[in-house]
Amino acid sequence: MARILVAYASKKGSTAEIAQAMGKEIRAAGHLVDVTEMKSVSSVGGYNAVVIGGPFYMGKVTDMGKFIGRYRDALAKVPLAAFAVGLAPLGKDPADKENAMKKLQKTLEPLTPVAMTIFAGRLDPAKLSWFQKWITQKVKSPVGDFRDWTAIAAWARELPAKMGV
Repeated sequence: MARILVAYASKKGSTAEIAQAMGKEIRAAGHLVDVTEMKSVSSVGGYNAVVIGGPFYMGKVTDMGKFIGRYRDALAKVPLAAFAVGLAPLGKDPADKENAMKKLQKTLEPLTPVAMTIFAGRLDPAKLSWFQKWITQKVKSPVGDFRDWTAIAAWARELPAKMGV
């Protein structure tokens, strides 16, 4: 039984809900799991593995770089997995997801995760500012809940084995 941290950043709640779902799956596999906002983490010491996740905003993964900068040495000593949430998986052009994966990888440098993915998220116009709504309409962004809970659960179930815990 390993102790695993699932640390996340979330602006509108979608990534938080994904992190909670991951924690549930990893717990079901018999591990001790803490699911916590990145900004609330005071140490990654004492964990056998760490999962980090955040949403894409303006082409960057929110707060992940800061978290890695703060805990880089400790994170380098444990298996690390990472996920990002955004609308890139919905794009008709496969390059959209490839570019998002490259941005996620760049955010994680110099760390090398044992697993990394991007999930489609949720874009709820009711939770957007007037400016965000305007941008969403301007770029003709899809709106709705696009999270694939089956895929999220499957990825989370695979993590302990990939992390060697």
